[in-house]
Amino acid sequence: MERGNAKHSPRVDDELAHEVDGIVKGTTGGRAEEFREAEPPGDGQPEASMVPEGDDGSGAPQGMTAEEVELRSRFGRYINRSALPGDRDGLRRDAEGNEAPDDVLAEIDRLPTGVRFQTVSEAWAALGHRNETQRW
Repeated sequence: MERGNAKHSPRVDDELAHEVDGIVKGTTGGRAEEFREAEPPGDGQPEASMVPEGDDGSGAPQGMTAEEVELRSRFGRYINRSALPGDRDGLRRDAEGNEAPDDVLAEIDRLPTGVRFQTVSEAWAALGHRNETQRW
């Protein structure tokens, strides 16, 4: 029977196929080169982690919880970029034009008068809410 491959014997072909089986199927069993494997921690050293220190794993920026991020996002969803910088009355008009719910309009009404806000985060902070902290 002609196999069409004169480089290897059938046994060697089967061995080669078995060696790359894990790589092809994405399962274990591939031949990783030893120098590419992570070196284990030394005595008294902490285990390596993919999560940075101080990160709760929620994806929220440092200084805020995931719930606070969601509330700020909901607040800013109804304020167009074209309304910024703007004062309380301008933000209120823009939010009304975007059919903001009553609770968002009530938050905007709590903003101080006579102050121009450059960003949604500035307005959010003026309401007494937290924003992310810098990691410098």
